[in-house]
Amino acid sequence: MKILGLDSSGLVASVAIVEDNDLKGEYTVNYKKTHSQTLLPMLDEVAKMIELDLNSIDAIAVSGGPGSFTGLRIGSATAKGLGLALGKPLIHIPTVDALAYNLAGNRDNICPLMDARRNQTYTGLYRFDGNQMEIIKPQCAVGIDEIIAEVNKLGQAVVFLGDGVAVFEAYIRENCTVPYTFAPAHVNKQRAGAVAALGEIYYTEGKTETAEEHKPDYLRLSQAERERLEGEQKK
Repeated sequence: MKILGLDSSGLVASVAIVEDNDLKGEYTVNYKKTHSQTLLPMLDEVAKMIELDLNSIDAIAVSGGPGSFTGLRIGSATAKGLGLALGKPLIHIPTVDALAYNLAGNRDNICPLMDARRNQTYTGLYRFDGNQMEIIKPQCAVGIDEIIAEVNKLGQAVVFLGDGVAVFEAYIRENCTVPYTFAPAHVNKQRAGAVAALGEIYYTEGKTETAEEHKPDYLRLSQAERERLEGEQKK
């Protein structure tokens, strides 16, 4: 089984190939560049380095949201285009689930934090039994106060990761009452390797979709849509 993984849900752009539970290649960049300019060249570079024939992949796993609206659209369009061109199915991977899967095997609870602005975070709560991931709280968009309250209520040690850590670190230090740590740099952001690895599991479970069926999960309205609604409510 050979799975192509794509993630452009945040500042990170990442491409990976996982074959039979073996990471063959991964290209990850955390830099302020437009994903539409980088994602396909990154894939081309990985394919050349590992002598990959894209027609040989079984499916395309893509981080399906939540995350940056623009980033998700770029990832979705790239996956859909490849799926249509290659005649391959897509695997929709929840962004927060994939982020948590970076820490597979960790014995503490896992709390990914993605910055959703306005003191909001895309988050969830997870734990692992070996490499088997259990979802305690499915991915959602909530205030940082709400998710920290739930972490405290569980009363167990927790690991935080994601781009929201830098944004909410002061709040965590002041309000988290359980033992906590922050994931190290090599596993604290989105990685296509985790997307592809989860994609292998989903593929064996038959959780695929066609390129035409795929659409991102935004979880909340875009800023433009929120501002439009706020303007209408003031009238």
